[in-house]
Amino acid sequence: MHVAVGSGNPVKVAATRRVLDAERVEAVPVESGVPEQPVGTEQTARGARNRAGRALAADVDPELGVGIEGGVAELDGADGLFLTMWAAVSDGNRTEVGAGPSLRLPAPIADRVRDGEELGPVMDDRLGREGVARDQGAAGVLTGGAIDRETALATAVAGAAGPFRTDHYGE
Repeated sequence: MHVAVGSGNPVKVAATRRVLDAERVEAVPVESGVPEQPVGTEQTARGARNRAGRALAADVDPELGVGIEGGVAELDGADGLFLTMWAAVSDGNRTEVGAGPSLRLPAPIADRVRDGEELGPVMDDRLGREGVARDQGAAGVLTGGAIDRETALATAVAGAAGPFRTDHYGE
């Protein structure tokens, strides 16, 4: 199977490779169609769906397109601003979505994101280094290393890929 991931981020490609038993998993950088820092579940999930569709339509002839998008959202029943992760998998006939863990952002980070900054650069600034999003990610930092960004994103991909991998979603 050939899978196109709608991103050039190696962590997103690795998360997809971890979940899908594919001979070839290829990075295909595409636009998400949502702001650089998606806000809200709808916007973040839409970014994932857009990336999956655009990856599938790319000139690499994949069987599946995968889109992964991280965002922030206020969640019903919980206080604070949360990091959220959504993935979409499309075969051209249907598109399925799945979510990864939701992690509450510490107040100083949440305040900066609410003021319009993007989470990745805020995390880099708070930690005094660059590239957190391409490494352990906010998920790794916020869980004390219990999970890393790849694991968190793989959870979202697994949720979106489930209907393609099992018979439990049949009509």
